[in-house]
Amino acid sequence: MLDLFNEKAKEWDTNDLASRLSAAIGASIVSHVPLHAHMEVMDFGAGTGLISSHVAPFVHKIVAVDISEAMLNELTGKKELHGKVDILCRNILDEPIDAKFDLIMSAMAMHHVQDTDRLIQRFSEHLKPGAKVALADLDREDGSFHPKDTQGVFHLGFERDKFQVLLEKHGFKDVDFVTAYTLEKEGNSFPIFLATATKS
Repeated sequence: MLDLFNEKAKEWDTNDLASRLSAAIGASIVSHVPLHAHMEVMDFGAGTGLISSHVAPFVHKIVAVDISEAMLNELTGKKELHGKVDILCRNILDEPIDAKFDLIMSAMAMHHVQDTDRLIQRFSEHLKPGAKVALADLDREDGSFHPKDTQGVFHLGFERDKFQVLLEKHGFKDVDFVTAYTLEKEGNSFPIFLATATKS
């Protein structure tokens, strides 16, 4: 499996954009999801653990899932996450995890997954009844968010109403959207939504 983030991993946490996004999305998750000390969480597309770092103090355990071994290796070096975050380098679309979670969170990873329908189905399968998702990604954009010819980008963001329909199709209810952050970049504004929903 090609690790598209292999070259970026070592400098990822010093990237100003990544830091600003993770701080805003992490704060939005903490504000809009009722976290508790017994909660088992999956962080999908966890990368170097920037979002996990915000959520870990409020929950029991996080399983950080990513297909980039290089990014996860950076996460394992963070002593503050030891004992709180387990890493799993796996494509859960092909290999589901034999576990059910109270929350699945994801930040800026879904546009890198070609089959969003199957991904949301997989999220539903990995959740306990009444569990939640907290999914952050770009609103639909014109293609200027990523540099031209960036590999592994399958969606130019998502339209909120269509994303809600997709969540409801796979058994989610009480779908709610907030704008977690608006990134100003090269004269363009890129809103980033946080979608929360509950598994029926």
